[in-house]
Amino acid sequence: MSRMVQCVKLDKEAEGLERIPYPGDLGQRIFDSISAEAWQQWLGQQTMLINEYRLTPFEPKARKFLEEEMEKFLFGEGSSAPADFVPPSS
Repeated sequence: MSRMVQCVKLDKEAEGLERIPYPGDLGQRIFDSISAEAWQQWLGQQTMLINEYRLTPFEPKARKFLEEEMEKFLFGEGSSAPADFVPPSS
């Protein structure tokens, strides 16, 4: 049976992650209170941020920015797209 969590991002009980997705206390916090569905939403947002800002994720400055955006997206007011971002049309 899948592990269930009360997802703070989606405000509902949902299937949890299988393992801690990020190191440290933030990773444990995500594992404890973010659903797999919300984590997938973050991965999409993260990809958009990396592409739009042309980030190199292994650089410390980019990692710090992405971590801050991840925390805002999952636990705060949300992470926003760059001002000139145009979502791809389907």
